[in-house]
Amino acid sequence: MSRNKAIAPLLLVAVVVALLAAMAGASLWATRPSARQQPASAPPMATTQPGAVWSLTLPDARGRQQALQAWRGKVLVLNFWATWCPPCREEMPVFSRAQTTFGPQGVQMVGLSIDTPDNVARFEAEHPLSYPLLMGGVDLLELSVAWGNSAQAMPFTAFFGRDGRLAAVHLGPLSEPALEQQLRTLLAAQP
Repeated sequence: MSRNKAIAPLLLVAVVVALLAAMAGASLWATRPSARQQPASAPPMATTQPGAVWSLTLPDARGRQQALQAWRGKVLVLNFWATWCPPCREEMPVFSRAQTTFGPQGVQMVGLSIDTPDNVARFEAEHPLSYPLLMGGVDLLELSVAWGNSAQAMPFTAFFGRDGRLAAVHLGPLSEPALEQQLRTLLAAQP
């Protein structure tokens, strides 16, 4: 009997914690923007039309607008990440090395951050990269849904050919060999 009396308070605490977690999750879900809404950073229909990726313009951590149009004609790799995402942070040196190696051949890596400008600026200062980091928010992550990221998870990488057509996507961290193979394939393809 005494063992049951000792377990009862622990069980009660577990039930209360589970209820609070469920209520918090329901609250976050209820305030989440609808996936049906067009992301603020994307022009109408920009997410699925061939070449429409070039119409996106996003700010960097300092607020300067950067048009993806600047990289038209290159193989474009868009990596959705955040400073608070450990797998995202772990793969960033791989992307930086790939930009250094494949950039002269016509590849442009771009990090699309789902974070605050201050966090990204601090990250850039501590971890210099060879490719630009642009800012977004939850609406930008929802943009990735149109490119196949139905889980809205990170890291998520979208590969676009020189013609701006979505060529491949990858959910989760990319290994260096897998990234290099994908880049070689896209560089070898004719636009």
